[in-house]
Amino acid sequence: MNKEKFAFDKTNFILLAVGMAVVILGFVLMTGPSSSPTHFEPDIFSVRRIKVAPLVCLVGFVSIIYAVVRRPRGQKTEE
Repeated sequence: MNKEKFAFDKTNFILLAVGMAVVILGFVLMTGPSSSPTHFEPDIFSVRRIKVAPLVCLVGFVSIIYAVVRRPRGQKTEE
């Protein structure tokens, strides 16, 4: 098979996998103990869950978009 017929190369797939791993890490950072009707958990408003985790997810989504949009080297555009 001709490699020029593929839209992605090895680097695109690696960047895509890294982006997915970063998004999953962001969602894991968002998890934690929850409040119940009888007990309030102040960790809901921690910096990790409110600021850091969404920022990590955003970086992951941006890297996934870059991995999809990135053109492999040496591939010519058809006009």
